[in-house]
Amino acid sequence: MLTQTTPVEKSSWVPLLVLFALASFIEAIFYGLMGAFTPLYLPVLGVPADQIVLWTGVTAAASAMVGLPFLPFWGALADRYARKPIIIRSFLIELVVVVICILSRNIWIFLIGRALAGLALGNSGLMLTTLAERAPTRRQGLAFSIMNSAPPIGVFVGPMLGGPVVDRFGFPALLGIVAVLLLGVVLGLTFGYQDPYHGKETGPLLRMAWDGVRMIWRSPRLRAIFPALFLLFAGWMMALAYIPVMVKSLYSGSDQATMVGLVLGAGGLASLVLAPLTGVIADRLGHERVLIGGAILTALIWPLPAFAHGLVIFGFAWAILNGLASGVFSISFNVLADFAESDVRGRVMSFAYLPVNVGGILGPGLGSLITQAGVFAVFPAAAVLTALGVGTLLAARKK
Repeated sequence: MLTQTTPVEKSSWVPLLVLFALASFIEAIFYGLMGAFTPLYLPVLGVPADQIVLWTGVTAAASAMVGLPFLPFWGALADRYARKPIIIRSFLIELVVVVICILSRNIWIFLIGRALAGLALGNSGLMLTTLAERAPTRRQGLAFSIMNSAPPIGVFVGPMLGGPVVDRFGFPALLGIVAVLLLGVVLGLTFGYQDPYHGKETGPLLRMAWDGVRMIWRSPRLRAIFPALFLLFAGWMMALAYIPVMVKSLYSGSDQATMVGLVLGAGGLASLVLAPLTGVIADRLGHERVLIGGAILTALIWPLPAFAHGLVIFGFAWAILNGLASGVFSISFNVLADFAESDVRGRVMSFAYLPVNVGGILGPGLGSLITQAGVFAVFPAAAVLTALGVGTLLAARKK
């Protein structure tokens, strides 16, 4: 197994960072558009108005629920053969998902499309592992923060630009544009870089996949930090899933998709500033220390948007919160990479998005119950989840 990086590879880390960040950005645009405009599109698929909140949570959790059981196999396949085909596989699946959603005429076909997106999990950890082998040690925090800030930015910039398209031409037209972008990503990753890594594992895939889980379980720190990250990101994913519904309750104009996009776009702009800044600070003060400090600050201010009665104040509060959560999110990858041994880092990092995927199930799932008391109740609930995550992080640090 390749565990060292040649000087040639080190010199190519910046173009690789640009390519991976762009791919992650476009992938996040896809997920951002699905999250932002699905609640507005559900009536077109025949969902009654009184079931919109329920189906918002169900569709948000569907892809993660389907994808989690397959997650260990992607790292095992990468270790057996190569990382690059496994990375490209994700974007091909997302392209298929877009086509299914465009063609769907009822909620069940649409839900199947959303669920199949779970089979695209596992690419980001492999990209981060490849990047970690090429970026200089003193630049890894910055490199990881730039790449990991691309998804949060894409999640919100996509809706900001796509909102007017939805208002004028409809959601399927916007998904058609996304299909073209994803096709470009597939071609760019196929021909845009060379990966010298070739797997040498020869064991059965099922055992290799199980060994990936065991690697995490055998490490006391990894075993402790994953549940902490589950809780941290559950609060974030819960709030994110219901932002479009909240905007709709605060704004009654005809261009609701545009307004949803603007609010989410403000959150993306905050991510653009705060996530890389968090990475720079973490390189100076320590990844683990900044992760815990950022999580504590986020927990303290989570309840504030629940008290916002106007759209402008709500949008500002959400932007600050999303920027902080994005910074915590980006540094979590550095901490996982620090904890993993170099010879198994690829397999461990294939689980890097597991916390946000589990959070994507836990958060919206809890939200479908919590919102019975009012949709804005998700914010104090997110504060509680984040506080529990901080406590678990502190316990993990002692290990």
